[in-house]
Amino acid sequence: MTNIRSVAEGPKAWRRTAQHLMWLLGPLAVIVAIPVADGFLPPDIHLAHLLDVAVAVVAFSAGPRLTALIGSLSVLSLIVAGAERRILGTESVVVELGTLAALSALLVFFTHLRDRGQQKLLRCRSISDATQRVVLRPLPERAGPVELASQYRGAEADACLGGDLYAVARVSGSTRLLIGDVRGKGLSSISDTAVVLGAFRAASHRQIPLPQLVGHMEDAIRWGLAEFSGSEDDAAERFVTAAIVDIPDNEPVVHLVSCGHPPPLLLHRDTPAATALVVPEPAPPLGLGAISGSLYLPATFPFDEGDRLMLYTDGVSEARDQSGIFYPLTERVTRWADQEPETLLHRVVTDLQEYTDGHLNDDMAIVVARRDGKAAAA
Repeated sequence: MTNIRSVAEGPKAWRRTAQHLMWLLGPLAVIVAIPVADGFLPPDIHLAHLLDVAVAVVAFSAGPRLTALIGSLSVLSLIVAGAERRILGTESVVVELGTLAALSALLVFFTHLRDRGQQKLLRCRSISDATQRVVLRPLPERAGPVELASQYRGAEADACLGGDLYAVARVSGSTRLLIGDVRGKGLSSISDTAVVLGAFRAASHRQIPLPQLVGHMEDAIRWGLAEFSGSEDDAAERFVTAAIVDIPDNEPVVHLVSCGHPPPLLLHRDTPAATALVVPEPAPPLGLGAISGSLYLPATFPFDEGDRLMLYTDGVSEARDQSGIFYPLTERVTRWADQEPETLLHRVVTDLQEYTDGHLNDDMAIVVARRDGKAAAA
């Protein structure tokens, strides 16, 4: 990975260097040309004001050191031009020199503040990325005989973590998947997301049946949401819709418990259509107090080798176009029913962005799982 990244960053570094050189060539040409041109122009024509433009152009794309250098060269160019015309000590030239020096100093200070702000932004993004990797861990490409692809997009600009979530866990003889959507969206819902993911990871490894697993999650989530709530009324309004899936290694089926979540889509290998897996007896969302494991009745659906399962949040199914029409997920997915998981995921995300004109009003998470029959480590 490191070598690939280094190779990819090499051309980018050259492009950045070339862009900086292009931005410098114009101002440097102006700095050199003004003293030369003043030797040939009439006394009433003076081009010194172009030096202000040269310094401003460099400040737009360069840092404080380069801006200071170009500012100094511009002042020197003005001095040379004034000396050529023998007007260096006149009031107009002195004012021009003072104005140019002051402008250069202000632009150096501006670029310093800008670069410091950019460094802070990079540190914040680094912390954000690290937080996402800890809270919302990237799904592996494979879990047992199941190939996985996943995608998350936050509703808030530059946010890589919010109210939608997914996770996978390997237990003896099966793969378990979770996709969920906490009440609310964006950065304000991160604490609830962490509670849900922690509950799933802790309960998944107990090697217990799916209904008991969801029951343990309910207990942990209800306690965790109450801990982060400011009042009893606030706690009562916090919940999580979720779909919890169990895919046995040696059975061509998938077991599904739905807690108020949109139904996953199943794409059979030999059927060019997407089928919504509607659970006959869905449970209420997690965190609302349904503590009896018997309430979480799993539904079983065929899931043969080559079949694909798409789990998603309502940020996908309830996305709207400019006319307010919901995104036709089932219809669109059917077009790419024969694609690999990663390709299918990419096509859906790209199509969704085009459909909404790039304006997602909610967090969005998608997971595509395909049973390929290959043995893999737990």
